[in-house]
Amino acid sequence: MRALPIAARVYIGLVVLSAVAVIVIGPHAGIDPATLALVVVLYVVTESISTTMHNSKAGISPSAAASLAAVVLVGPIGAAAGALCSAPFVLRRQNIVKRLFNGGQLALVGYAAGHAFLALGGGIGAPDRTDFPWILVPFCAALVVYGVANALLMGCLMWCLGVVHLQPPRRVRWRTLATLEGASLGYGMLGLFIAAVWGVIGAPAILLVLLPLFIARWAFDQCIAEQRAHEATLATLCQAVETKDYYTRGHCMRVSRGAGMIAQQLGMHAERVQTIRYAGMLHDVGKLGVPTKVLQKPDKLTEEEFAAIQLHPMRGYEIVREIGFLDEALAGIMHHHERMDGRGYPMGLAGTDIPEFARIISVADAFDCMTSTRSYRKARSIEEAFAELRRGSGTQFDPTMVAALITAVDRDGWELPDAVEPPGDDSAVVAQQDHDDPSVPLRVAGEAER
Repeated sequence: MRALPIAARVYIGLVVLSAVAVIVIGPHAGIDPATLALVVVLYVVTESISTTMHNSKAGISPSAAASLAAVVLVGPIGAAAGALCSAPFVLRRQNIVKRLFNGGQLALVGYAAGHAFLALGGGIGAPDRTDFPWILVPFCAALVVYGVANALLMGCLMWCLGVVHLQPPRRVRWRTLATLEGASLGYGMLGLFIAAVWGVIGAPAILLVLLPLFIARWAFDQCIAEQRAHEATLATLCQAVETKDYYTRGHCMRVSRGAGMIAQQLGMHAERVQTIRYAGMLHDVGKLGVPTKVLQKPDKLTEEEFAAIQLHPMRGYEIVREIGFLDEALAGIMHHHERMDGRGYPMGLAGTDIPEFARIISVADAFDCMTSTRSYRKARSIEEAFAELRRGSGTQFDPTMVAALITAVDRDGWELPDAVEPPGDDSAVVAQQDHDDPSVPLRVAGEAER
C-alpha cells in the first residue's frame, strides 16, 4: 500500500469505504441468505478465471455475469454484499489491497446497476416466464450502468496510479476498449440467463452456467495467445535481420518508436499508430534476402550489389505479405526508400503517390541511422540529424513528416543508443556505408556518389 501514490491510496480507501457504507445502510429486506451465499460462490468462480490482456496491463473476467445475475436475484444490496464478501476467497495471486479494491469496485457497480434495474421496473428474485420480454428493458439499463460505472471506477484508479493520462480521443485505442467493453457486455447478458435458469431449477443453475463461462475464458485466452505469438514473430524477424549486421542492432525497434511518435504527432488513430509501429519493426526485413557480404562490404558496391540493396523493400514485402494483421504496414515496408523527388526505389514513386506510412518510416529510419554510431563514423547529434532532415525536405523527405518528428522529439526526447561493440575476434567484416544514411550516400563503383 505504501508503494502506491497518495492519490491512489486515498481513492482505493474511498471506494472500499463507500462499498461498506452502502451495504451497512441497506435495506436488507427481501435478500434470501441461501441465494446470497450461492451468489458469493458465483462471484468467487468468475473472478478466479479472469484473463490478462496481451499487454499485461488490463484484464477481463466473467464477473459481470455474476454481478448482473446478482442484481436480478438479490437486488442492489445483495449484489454489493456478494461482491465484497467474495474478495478474500478469489483464487488468484493478489495482495490484500488489490482484493479490497476489486471487491469494493464490484460492489459499487453492482449497487449502481441494481438501482437502475429497480428504477425501470425490475423486481428482485428469479424471473419467470411472465417477466419476459419486459424484463429486458430494466436489465439492459442495468447493463449500461454497470459498464459506465465500471469504466469510471477503473479509469480513475489508472489515472491515480499514473498509468493513463487524459489525451485526445484520436490517441485512445478504441479497438482495445471496444473489445473489453464488448466482452464485458456479453458476459453481462449472460447474467440474465443465469437468473432465468435459476428460476427454473434453482441452485443447480450455477453448474449449468459455469461450463459456458469456462469455454468463453478458454476462447479468449486463445485470442490473447495468438496476439502474443504475432508480436513474438515480429520480434524474431527483427532479431534475424539485425544479426546480419551488428551495427544495426536495435535499429528496427527504434525506427518503430520514431515512426509511432510521428504518427501520434500527426493525430493518427491509435490503431494506425500501432500498425505503423509494426511497419517500423519490419521495414528492413527484406535484408534477409540480401547477401550478408553485400550488406557488410567495406568498399564501393558494384552495380549488381547496389541493385541487390535496392531490392530489399520488395523482398521485405514478399516475406511478410501473408501476415494479415499488418494491413497498411505492407505499403510502408515496400516503399520506405522512395523519395519525394521520384529518385528513390524500388518503384520511383514521387510526392503523395508514396504511401503515407512509407513517408513516415523514411524519416524515422534516416533519423535513427544518423543518431547511431556506425563503423565509419560516430553518432551524429540530434541537432545535426535534424539539420540533415531539413536539407532533404521536399527532395528526399516529406516536410510534414520531418516537422512532426522534430516536434515530437523536442517535446518527448529521444534516447540515443549506445555504440555497439564489435566482436573481438577480428573475424567480422564491417560496412563502410549504410543505405539508410542520407548524410553519407552509398558509393557505387564507376559512378558519382548517390
